[in-house]
Amino acid sequence: MEEKRLTKVREGKIICGVCTGIGKYFGIDPTLVRLVFAGLCLFGFSGVIAYIAAVFIMPQEDPREN
Repeated sequence: MEEKRLTKVREGKIICGVCTGIGKYFGIDPTLVRLVFAGLCLFGFSGVIAYIAAVFIMPQEDPREN
């Protein structure tokens, strides 16, 4: 069984690959993840903080694994 890892992706990214990586990990469309982050930004600025934290915390996807 393949181990799932939460990583930023290189392909299909818009800014840093965070939303695409989260969508890939949970098996959902990255657009839905982007909408959640946008909603969080509208309701208290927490989306920006969460996204910036994820940029620094999430590791970059290993290109050899694809």
